[in-house]
Amino acid sequence: RRPGHAAARVRQRWRADGRALRKLPVHVGLVVTEEEPSYADMASLVVWCMAVGISYVSVYDHNGIFKRNNSRLMDEILKQQQELIGLDCSKYTVGFANHGKTGQVLNCQSTLKVLSPEDGKADIVKAAQNFCHLVAQQQRTHTDLDVNVLDNLLSSTNGFPDPDLVLKFGPVDSTLGFLPWHIRLTEIISLPSHLNISYEEFFSALHHYAACEQRWGK
Repeated sequence: RRPGHAAARVRQRWRADGRALRKLPVHVGLVVTEEEPSYADMASLVVWCMAVGISYVSVYDHNGIFKRNNSRLMDEILKQQQELIGLDCSKYTVGFANHGKTGQVLNCQSTLKVLSPEDGKADIVKAAQNFCHLVAQQQRTHTDLDVNVLDNLLSSTNGFPDPDLVLKFGPVDSTLGFLPWHIRLTEIISLPSHLNISYEEFFSALHHYAACEQRWGK
């Protein structure tokens, strides 16, 4: 049988897996707290997110390694898109926080952003400074500040909804600065490592998320 047929079957299986879940996250954050991030394993996770139908994916490590070496990560994602699900997504751009772009991986209906610590607390500080400037210029008053205004001033996830789910990899019991404002209501699932992670482990985490009853702070 031709490799294309095998890829098509895998693609159909993963898409069916996504449809079978009671709820599928719209935005998943992939947070690596380990010191040695793996480009191949992270690329697999991103491709699986795309394959099951997740619309937005954020990749984060606390040292900013993925963001500094974004082209290497993108090349690995492209390679695995072709190998794992048989999709030719050779034309794509990737957006980075604070650059005012949205990263779109074409043909896959998923948008990817690669984030680093500067897109977390530093972005909140910058947003607060921008709001104070608007108040000083009498374009805003201090009573205007609310959740929606702050959301609009933050650039790190411009065009992205808040994450529904964060998959945190590694032994550290912390998200280490990943979008602290945006994950107030986010479900966080910890996994031992992203190294050599299998699709079954990934899908098990999605299944766990689908079964969770979120009380939204109540």
